[in-house]
Amino acid sequence: MFWIIASTVVAFMMASVMIVVRLRASRKPASVKRIILPPLFMSTGALMFFFPEFQIKWIQVVEALSVGIIFSIFLIKTSKFEIRKEHIYLIPSKAFIVILFVLLIARVILKLLIGGTISLGETSGMFFLLAFGMLGSWRLAMLYKYKQLEKQLKVPSSS
Repeated sequence: MFWIIASTVVAFMMASVMIVVRLRASRKPASVKRIILPPLFMSTGALMFFFPEFQIKWIQVVEALSVGIIFSIFLIKTSKFEIRKEHIYLIPSKAFIVILFVLLIARVILKLLIGGTISLGETSGMFFLLAFGMLGSWRLAMLYKYKQLEKQLKVPSSS
């Protein structure tokens, strides 16, 4: 029970930090590097799978990644860019904060539901993959949107 409470508190703290970082990031122009680095940094967490207690079955990998991708749809829909003064900026969405906390609550509920049937290590591995699937697919969609706007910046206007 301690680990469930502790991990939930840490998750809420991380979500709060993510909101602050995202709001600050919207003050600076977006870039490919700012979009792709977070999933790359997070990918180092996959090293946990070298340890047997974190290893999960392939069906669990597919399930966790699928749920993460489904969760990312909400983030993708609320991530918009705009061109300001020859630069591309991410527009902060008011819905982002609500969506982030709703997704976090959904993850906590899922953790409580499956936490009793699989080990803590397996749960950790699955939720890492869920988060990675969510972040990775969201950032790929952001990269696509960014590149579309970048093409518009490079096209000379006909006026």
